[in-house]
Amino acid sequence: MKIVVCIKQVPATTDAKIDPETKRIVREGIQAILNPFDTYAVEEAVKLRNQFGGEVITLCMGPPKAEVSLRESISVGADKGILLSDRAFGGSDTWATSYALAKAIEKIGDVDLVLCGKQAIDGDTAQVGPGIAAHLDYMQATYVMAVDQVTDDSITVKRMHEDGYDICEMKLPAVLTVVKGINIPRVPTLKGRLASEKEEIPVWKPDDIGADISKIGLDGSPTRVVKTNPPPARHTSSKKIEGSPELCAKELFRELRLRSIL
Repeated sequence: MKIVVCIKQVPATTDAKIDPETKRIVREGIQAILNPFDTYAVEEAVKLRNQFGGEVITLCMGPPKAEVSLRESISVGADKGILLSDRAFGGSDTWATSYALAKAIEKIGDVDLVLCGKQAIDGDTAQVGPGIAAHLDYMQATYVMAVDQVTDDSITVKRMHEDGYDICEMKLPAVLTVVKGINIPRVPTLKGRLASEKEEIPVWKPDDIGADISKIGLDGSPTRVVKTNPPPARHTSSKKIEGSPELCAKELFRELRLRSIL
């Protein structure tokens, strides 16, 4: 089974600034980490590879420093990593990003399964995984909480939703986005870290994946961020409630209702 895990390097801080001109996150000078939700996708891919054989390839689109996140994925069991990095990719929205990743997956070839974290913590759109499926015309399941069964040509998963879960059987190849409850990501070992440092990370440009330059980057993105605003300040006042348990419960309930209205 050949599994591709799409990962992203994201800011490690909530203090990231927005460029007033481009309306994009200013990433220079900010510590970056592997998107936490993607660690669950990598772990699930490694578990499936260990059970059914094959290989796990992590794929990331980002600046050269995103190589660190690819090496981190290798340190916990991925077989190799590939970086899409070029100024032409800069400013891509979710549509252009999923297009570029889909073209890279096509170049890799014979991919049985694509895994993604449910969303990235810097954008929170949860659109790239489904976008990849749409570009590749693969079946997809989002918010996957468990993989129940895998055969040569199909996969059965539990897909979480507000009222419980659905059981979905899909033909392979397919795209899955996973939630954090699906597993517990392993911690890299010293041996894994040393091995990851020796691994060569190929860097692919738009020409390498046969990408249409008009469909990537800022010019190839159909959406634009035209305005950003900070969220409203949270209500931080406190109130001490005294009295019998019944009275306290009623007063607490009343306060919660009032504050939810505000």
